[in-house]
Amino acid sequence: MGELAIEASNLSKTFRGGVVAVNHLNLEVKRGVVYGLVGRNGTGKTTTLRLLLGLLQPDQGETRVLGQNLRAATRSVRTRVAYVAQTQQLQGWMTLEELSRYIAHFHERWDRTRARELARDWELPWERPVSSLSSGEQRKVALLLAFAGRPEVLILDEPAAGFDLVARRELIGRIVDAVTETDTCTVLLSTHIVGDLERVADYLGIIDGGRLAMSMRLEDLLNHTKRVQVIFDDGEPPADFAVPGAVHSRRSGPVVNAVVAGRWQRAGCVARFNQCPDPGFSHGPGGDFYRTVRARRARPRRNRKRR
Repeated sequence: MGELAIEASNLSKTFRGGVVAVNHLNLEVKRGVVYGLVGRNGTGKTTTLRLLLGLLQPDQGETRVLGQNLRAATRSVRTRVAYVAQTQQLQGWMTLEELSRYIAHFHERWDRTRARELARDWELPWERPVSSLSSGEQRKVALLLAFAGRPEVLILDEPAAGFDLVARRELIGRIVDAVTETDTCTVLLSTHIVGDLERVADYLGIIDGGRLAMSMRLEDLLNHTKRVQVIFDDGEPPADFAVPGAVHSRRSGPVVNAVVAGRWQRAGCVARFNQCPDPGFSHGPGGDFYRTVRARRARPRRNRKRR
């Protein structure tokens, strides 16, 4: 048995119209870990997951889950992998009990007792049609069905998308509880909010422009890197502008986004913006991982005429 549960090598996918969703992406996820895939909406997270699952055909590159390409994998391998999509497509006319019986036919390791326990712990009605449940409850139903299959690999696409902060924390807490009870399961979880991962992830990868810009242990990432956003209030940044210490950066109009290695010291970082000798920075809101600063382009100094 190999050390890696999930692998992607030189993976690329371009959609009609020349839209590049995934661009030569490389990814390795070890067995038994929780790996968080972080990136803004539209950076290729969902496409990457669907390529790994064999739901899309890549233009280039290879994928392996549990050592096999899932597009050609046997049923015994496929039943060891579970996927919860960002948008649910459950059979709404069925009750949770009926869904549980139906899904059990596709999983060799289905645990009916586990399904019952999760329904009780998550306060999900066992005998009501799924369509009568709230969107949050339907998301929990999808997670329940995934966990009850006792998968070796669990892939979650934005599991808390669309929830408010309190609901997100509750749902992530439910995932944490379920994951800790199945420590042999490998979890790949995508999100655009780092806070979703702080309690559950072992490793974190940052995806941007369809590429994996960075991958490391979450603890190391939080201690040694920051995501910095510099906003120029008076137009586009100078052509030679660079964020000090950036290992990856991207421009969009007056905004420069960068991942900075090393400790983020506001005064030191501001002082090193040589292109802006009088930058007028103001520190914006952000968590431990994100920092936002605002800047002005440096204006040439005028020599005053002496009288």
